Amino acid sequence: MRLPKPKIVISGASGLLGAGLQKALAARDRPVLRLVRRQPSTPQELQWNPSHAALFDHLGALEDAAAVIHLSGANIAAHRWTAAYKRELVASRVETTHALATALGELSRPPESMLVASAIGFYGDRGDEVLDERSSRGAGFMAELCDEWESATRPAIQAGIRVVHLRLGLVLGKGGALDRIKPIFRLGLGGRLGTGRQWMSWISLEDAVAAILFALETPALDGPLNLTAPHPLTNADFTRALACQLHRPAFMPAPAFALRLCLGQMADEALLASTRAVPARLTEAGFRFAYPQIDGALAAALQDHALS
Repeated sequence: MRLPKPKIVISGASGLLGAGLQKALAARDRPVLRLVRRQPSTPQELQWNPSHAALFDHLGALEDAAAVIHLSGANIAAHRWTAAYKRELVASRVETTHALATALGELSRPPESMLVASAIGFYGDRGDEVLDERSSRGAGFMAELCDEWESATRPAIQAGIRVVHLRLGLVLGKGGALDRIKPIFRLGLGGRLGTGRQWMSWISLEDAVAAILFALETPALDGPLNLTAPHPLTNADFTRALACQLHRPAFMPAPAFALRLCLGQMADEALLASTRAVPARLTEAGFRFAYPQIDGALAAALQDHALS
């Protein structure tokens, strides 16, 4: 008799990464249980309320899961970083992660692994410095948020669950940042941000999903893991590459002062910060990138757009 494969629990399953991950797991015949905040519409969904002490009505549904992949969180770039929105960013990441890690640690049969989204914002604005998982935390709101986010998994670690912090760079795929910037470039209005000298660490959606599965299936990996392609590039080079793929000019730079005027602190930490992160631990563990260079990654992402 063939035993059923243990399920993978995913929060944030409707997002860019979550949707790609579900598709990849389905191809491997791995059952998925999606954590949702609304009323469940299928047996493959479990309602949770991260702001409520009980968290789950049926905590037992998480028993015997192979792993939990926690991807949910408020959009960093959705609003200006007011004091209220900063609190929402913290609550949607730190508080939900701590609540979930605590609940998992209390299970009689907890999952072997918990993979939690984080970001290369952990490193802050570091100029030309090459940053890997051994690099120290940077300064600023994003760096502090990522540090607290990762620390919130402590209850799971104390319960013996393997925890991996997925420090994501800019993910290139349908439904992500390209959806917002592609129309601007198609109109010929695209251009570098500020000086354009700031480093951008990116990864294709296909490689991001594959890297998560690789981490899931590699027990030796725990702690921080940079999910970035091996060849970061400056904002000016990224702009040129995207304009070339779209066959459009890129001559309308956005001055730093204008970005700061419109977006405040978010401009400095999310758009103008220089973070040259490399995937040292993935590379050392033998992960192979499908799209190590920007041209191939953009071509694949834009092809996905064209087919949709």
